[in-house]
Amino acid sequence: MGDNQPAGKNITPETKVADLLKNYPQLEDILIDLSPSFKKLHNPILRRTVAKVATLRQVAQVGNISVGHLVNTLRQQAGLSELTEGLASGVEVGSAPPEWFDPAKIVRSLDARPMIEAGRQPMGTALSQLRQLSEGQIYELITPFVPVPLIDVARQQGYRCWTSHIAPEEFKTYFTKS
Repeated sequence: MGDNQPAGKNITPETKVADLLKNYPQLEDILIDLSPSFKKLHNPILRRTVAKVATLRQVAQVGNISVGHLVNTLRQQAGLSELTEGLASGVEVGSAPPEWFDPAKIVRSLDARPMIEAGRQPMGTALSQLRQLSEGQIYELITPFVPVPLIDVARQQGYRCWTSHIAPEEFKTYFTKS
């Protein structure tokens, strides 16, 4: 096969999970075997929502595995050559709270787990609520996994973010204006 694939069939850190599974359905079991977190892909609701927006870079972070290992394992199984460029990741989970974090400054909290379980994407709601923050205020989002796509969008819009792993299937991500 090689790398002379149509652009939609290439596998990179920016490939959406839904596109990967559409173009390479045989890679589903391999993807799921790479991390216990990926077993959620069997859930049709998450498959219809999160898989459409999450990139391989983002799910590698959710699954707590190297994006290089994830992408290159999938590329190997698809008959593509190894990728060496653009494999850095960016969201740290569980590090010490940043200097801007103060629980007393949390002005709004959204537990998005019921939305996700019902098949709804919380990104629009969370972004709308983020826009209502004033300087110094903090927004808390509770999810069953690290909301990497939302974190990426929020950072692009000038927010600082920090995620804490509270319990299995419970992550709290905090946002504040930069």
